[in-house]
Amino acid sequence: MKMWFLVSHLMIISFTTCLAEFTWHRRYGHGVSEEDKGFGPIFEEQPINTIYPEESLEGKVSLNCRARASPFPVYKWRMNNGDVDLTSERYSMVGGNLVINNPDKHKDAGIYYCLASNNYGMVRSTEATLSFGYLDPFPPEERPEVRVKEGKGMVLLCDPPYHFPDDLSYRWLLNEFPVFITMDKRRFVSQTNGNLYIANVESSDKGNYSCFVSSPSITKSVFSKFIPLVPIPERTTKPYPADIVVQFKDVYALMGQNVTLECFALGNPVPDIRWRKVLEPMPSTAEISTSGAVLKIFNIQLEDEGLYECEAENIRGKDKHQARIYVQAFPEWVEHINDTEVDIGSDLYWPCVATGKPIPTIRWLKNGYAYHKGELRLYDVTFENAGMYQCIAENTHGIIYANAELKILALAPTFEMNPMKKKILAAKGGRVIIECKPKAAPKPKFSWSKGTEWLVNSSRILIWEDGSLEINNITRNDRGVYTCFAENNRGKANSTGTLVITDPTRIILAPINADITVGENATMQCAASFDPALDLTFIWSFNGYVIDFNKENIHYQRNFMLDSNGELLIRNAQLKHAGRYTCTAQTIVDNSSASADLVVRGPPGPPGGLRIEDIKATSVALTWSRGSDNHSPISKYTIQTKTILSDDWKDAKTDPPVIEGNMEAARAVDLIPWMEYEFRVVATNTLGIGEPSIPSNKIRTDGAAPNVAPSDVGGGGGSNRELTITWAPLSREYHYGNNFGYIVAFKPFNGEEWKKVTVTNPDTGRYVHKDETMSPFTEFQVKVKAFNNKGDGPYSLIAVINSAQDAPNEAPTEVGVNVLSSSEISVHWKHVVGKIVESYQIRYWAAHDKEAAAHRVQVNSQEYSARLENLLPDTQYFIEVGACNSAGCGPSSDVIETFTKKAPPSQPPRIISSVRSGSRYIITWDHVVALSNESTVTGYKVLYRPDGQHEGKLYSTHKHSIELPIPRDGEYVVEVRAHSDGGDGVVSQVKISDYSVESGLEMSTTDVRGGCLGAMVVVIHMGKDGGLKPSYGEGKGR
Repeated sequence: MKMWFLVSHLMIISFTTCLAEFTWHRRYGHGVSEEDKGFGPIFEEQPINTIYPEESLEGKVSLNCRARASPFPVYKWRMNNGDVDLTSERYSMVGGNLVINNPDKHKDAGIYYCLASNNYGMVRSTEATLSFGYLDPFPPEERPEVRVKEGKGMVLLCDPPYHFPDDLSYRWLLNEFPVFITMDKRRFVSQTNGNLYIANVESSDKGNYSCFVSSPSITKSVFSKFIPLVPIPERTTKPYPADIVVQFKDVYALMGQNVTLECFALGNPVPDIRWRKVLEPMPSTAEISTSGAVLKIFNIQLEDEGLYECEAENIRGKDKHQARIYVQAFPEWVEHINDTEVDIGSDLYWPCVATGKPIPTIRWLKNGYAYHKGELRLYDVTFENAGMYQCIAENTHGIIYANAELKILALAPTFEMNPMKKKILAAKGGRVIIECKPKAAPKPKFSWSKGTEWLVNSSRILIWEDGSLEINNITRNDRGVYTCFAENNRGKANSTGTLVITDPTRIILAPINADITVGENATMQCAASFDPALDLTFIWSFNGYVIDFNKENIHYQRNFMLDSNGELLIRNAQLKHAGRYTCTAQTIVDNSSASADLVVRGPPGPPGGLRIEDIKATSVALTWSRGSDNHSPISKYTIQTKTILSDDWKDAKTDPPVIEGNMEAARAVDLIPWMEYEFRVVATNTLGIGEPSIPSNKIRTDGAAPNVAPSDVGGGGGSNRELTITWAPLSREYHYGNNFGYIVAFKPFNGEEWKKVTVTNPDTGRYVHKDETMSPFTEFQVKVKAFNNKGDGPYSLIAVINSAQDAPNEAPTEVGVNVLSSSEISVHWKHVVGKIVESYQIRYWAAHDKEAAAHRVQVNSQEYSARLENLLPDTQYFIEVGACNSAGCGPSSDVIETFTKKAPPSQPPRIISSVRSGSRYIITWDHVVALSNESTVTGYKVLYRPDGQHEGKLYSTHKHSIELPIPRDGEYVVEVRAHSDGGDGVVSQVKISDYSVESGLEMSTTDVRGGCLGAMVVVIHMGKDGGLKPSYGEGKGR
C-alpha cells in the first residue's frame, strides 16, 4: 500500500503542468510575469546647489535630474515642499532637467528636489539650494590718508562691500593695476577680512593702496578707492615686541576638508612665527607658508582635532595665541540598502547604518513619501510592501540617500534553474551533503526518498531546514537514487540524483618532526592510499597557509618522481620556515591530513620593548625584553647607536662592558653631550648575530660645557684699522649644548688686559675687530674658546698675529707702454719703494667704454711689467697702474693713452703652385694686399710641420715663394700666413709628400679663416713632354 502511494505521488508530480506563479504587486497596481525585466527609477544625475549671479546675462538656470528605469520614468519637481507649476512659461523641462527662465531672486530662491516615477515606484532626489550671488561695488567716497612712523606696525582696512556667498579672495593693489603686493614676513593680507597688515613700516611702503576683492562663485572683482600711505621718517627706529593682531578662532571643520589658520604679528624687528599642536605632533599633511603666517592642514582627519598654538617672537619679546580645531564628519554609509527580493509572507530586516559626527539620524521614504524612522523591520510581507525605498542619513553637516527596490516574490517550486547533481560521489566511512535548492516562494517544505523508500531523520541521516540531505558514516549500502521533493502553497516539484560510494583517502606515511640549523635542508615525507578511479593531489600548508610552489620555489620543492607520494623538500631553511607543516592528500571526494613540526635553530630574534631612561650628558640607561633565542641560548647583547653625524650604526661603550645573555638592562656610556641619539639592541648566540631591535625614539643627551678648544687660531691682514682673527669652527659633535658660540680674546703683544667679544654664530670661524686708533701692522696675542648655555670651554693656545697694514699711499712711477700688435700691449713701471706692496694692479679701458667698466690685471710685487691681451685693433686705450696689499690698493699712476695697431690682413695668401724640383719643393703664393683698416704686410711666415702635429720649423721671408726639402716619410703640411705690425694674418696650407713623380700626384691647399675652410685643389699631372703641369679648381668650404 505504501509503495503504491509513493509511486502515485511521483506520477502526480511528474504530470503536473507549469503551475508556478511569479507575481509582483505594486502600490500602483501593476502585476508582472516572471519574464518581466522592468525595474524602478535609479538616479544617474541629481540636482546640486547652484549659485546664479544676479548680474548674469544668460537669463536662465538649469537644475539637472536624470534617472534610469524601465519603463521610462516620469519627472516632476518640488520647491520649498510645493509643486513647481510646469505649465508656467517661466519653467520648462528638458528630459528630467528643470530650466528656470529669467530667474527672479524673490520668486525662485529656495530648496528644490526632483521626483522620478514609473509603475514600479517613485524616488526622490537629493535636495539642492538655488541662491543668487552678488558682489556690490565699494562705496565711491575717497579714503583718508594714513600716516605712520617708520618702524611702527599698521593695518589698512579692506571693509569689503555686501556680497554673497562668503567665499571672497583678497589682494591689494599698489599705485596702479595690475601691480599687486607680494606677501612676505613683513606684509600680510588676511583672507578672512581682507585687511593688509605691515609688521613695521619702511620708507619703501610709501604709495597708494587699494583692496582688490574677487568672488570666484560669480567670477566678479571690484576694488576700493586708493588709500594714501605716508611713512614718517624717524632718526632711529625703536624696536618693540611682537604683537599678534591676526588671530584665528575656534574652527569646526569637516573631515577631508582643507583648513587654513592665519596668524600675523606686528613688531620691530619683524617677528618670527612658529606653529605647534599643543601636547601632540603636528598633522603629517600640515604645511606652513614661507612667511610663517599661514598654517594649512590638507585632508583633515578626526585625529587632527586639538588645540593649536601660534607664537610670534623677536628680540624684544614674544606673544602667543591658541584656538581649537573641532573635526566633524559628513554622513557616510557603513551599510546601505540594495535592491532586494523577499518571499511573500516572510520577514525582512533591512539594515541601513551610517557614521558621521554628530551621529546621523536615519529616516525612510517609500515611493517618495515619508515612511519610517530608525531601524526598518517588516513582518509577514505582502505585495503592499513592494516599491521604491530610500534610506536617508543626515546630521547637521549634510544628508545622503541610499535607494533600493523591494520586490515581493511568490513562486511555485521549480528546479529548472538549479537541478540536483545527477551523480554525487561520497567516500566510504565519510560524510556527504546532497543539496536541494529549488526556486520557490514562499519557502517550501522538503522531503526525501531513496529509491521507493521515504527517508526520515535518524542518527546517520538529517534533512536540513534548507532542504539539503546529510548522510554520516557512509557505507556501501548507501549508494542509490535519491529524490528531493519541494512543496509550497503554490505548487510542488522534485529532482533526482545518484549517490556513488568510493574508497576513502588515507595517509599511510605521515611527516615526522625535524630539527635543523639555519641554512640546512629538511625533508617532510607524505604518502596516501586512495580510490584508483579518482585522481590524487597533495597540498602542503605551513602554519595554516597553503604553500605556493610557484612563488616560493627557492625554498620549497616537491618530489614528483614517486607515485602516491607528496614528499616536501625545504631547501636552505631560514628562521621564518620554522613551524607546523601539514600534508593533505585530496581527491574530489574526500581528503586526509597529517602534520609535523619543523624546528629551525639560528641566531636570536630581535629584542623587544626597548626603553631609554635616566638620560645624562654622557650616558643613558636602556632596558629591553628578551627576544626569541631560536632554540640556541643567547650569550650576549650589544647596544648600538646612531646620530646625525653618520648614517651607520656603531657599537656603543657600555656599563658593564660585556652584557651577558641573561641581562635585560645596561647603560650606554661615553656619549656626546647634547646629541640626538637612536639606540637599538642586538642579541648574539653560538649560531651568530641576530636581528636588531626596533630603533628607539630619538632622544637628546643632556648638555655640558664644551671641553674642546678651537684649533688653527690665527688671522691678520684685512682692511685699514682692522684686526682679523680666524679659527677652525668646532664641529656639531663638540657643541655640547644650546646657544653655542665663541668668545674671542685679544690684546696688544705687550698689553696686560684682554679684550673679549662674543660671536654667537656657531658656524663662523672669523671675527674682524675695527678700531680707528689701531696702528697698522701691530702685533696682537689672540685666543678663542667655545661656550654654550652650560658654561665655557678651555681657551685655545695663544697665537700672535698682526693688525692690517695701511694700503700703499704712493703710485708706481715711470709707467710706459709698448704696443706689440693689434691685440696686445706691454705695460711696465717702476716699483714703489719703502712700502709694503703685495701686488700691482693694471686697470685699462677702451675710449668708447666708461672707466667704471675697466678691466683689471693683477701681478705679484716682483713683476715690473705685464701683458694686456685680447684687445680691440686700432682702438684708443687708457691705462693706469696701482700698488696693492691686503688693506687695499693705493693711488693709481697717471693715465697713459695709447692706440693698438691696425688688425692683421684678413685675406690668406693664395697658394698658386707646389712644384717638386729635385730634392726640394717650391711653394709659390700671391702677394696679400691689406685693406685700408688693416696693417701693411711686412713679410710672410711659413710653418713646415708633419701632418697631425702642431710643431715644426718656422721660416720667415719677404718673397712670395719658398723652397722646402722633400719630406723623408709621410705627409707634411706647409702653412703660409702674412705678417704685419698688427700681427699674423690668416693661414693657407698645402700638403706635400715624398710620393714618386711618375705615379702622378694630387695635393690640396686650404685657406684657414678662423674655422671656415676655403679650399683650392692643385693637381700635378704628367704632360706629353714628361713635365709636371699644375691645374687649378676652386673648392667650397664646409
